[in-house]
Amino acid sequence: MMNAMHIMIVEDDETLAREIKDFLMRWGYHAVIATHFDNIIEDFLNYKPHLVLMDINLPYYDGFYWCTQIRNLSQVPIIYISSRNDDHDKIRAMVQGGDDYVDKPFHLELLKAKIEAILRRTYHYKVKDQMRINQDIYYDKVKGSLYYQDHEIHLTKSESQIICLLLESQGEIVSRQALMEALWNTDEFISDNSLTVLISRLRMKLKEECHSEIIETKKGQGYYIL
Repeated sequence: MMNAMHIMIVEDDETLAREIKDFLMRWGYHAVIATHFDNIIEDFLNYKPHLVLMDINLPYYDGFYWCTQIRNLSQVPIIYISSRNDDHDKIRAMVQGGDDYVDKPFHLELLKAKIEAILRRTYHYKVKDQMRINQDIYYDKVKGSLYYQDHEIHLTKSESQIICLLLESQGEIVSRQALMEALWNTDEFISDNSLTVLISRLRMKLKEECHSEIIETKKGQGYYIL
């Protein structure tokens, strides 16, 4: 990830911060979580991020304060992520140098879209729609293609859809019902039995190409990719 854009997450809710970090890392960003809430500037100078995600309610000083301090040093884009959805707070956030504002709770896909839009405007950055399984295997969402060591693994439309759905919820279980509902939009008719056959066929293909098990089963619940 030498060319990855660096994003600093200033969020004292450890669970949410980790969730955001893991999500962004899957999309090829280099995400770090601030730890020195008494001196966010220290983390900012150490991490040198291309973009900052800033909560408002923080220990010691609030996000407005730290936004002002960062603006004294840099014009790096700042997106507020906050449960404070009063218009006054949003106006203050923009006046003090924020570039965008996302209300909690939010969908991670919405946050990603806002990050990409600001990175494109600020750095003329070409967003990579790649979801990486490991160092050797990644899925290109735009092309609908899976690659192993930059060699394309030829998938059917249904197989590609399954990989995409599992990667969008990477590390979480996707139920068989959710997969079947999504696959009804493809060219194949998917029943419970045909989904079992499709998953089995896909697993065999991936093992032959990648020499490893990629799709895991949670008995009675569904499937997941770590």
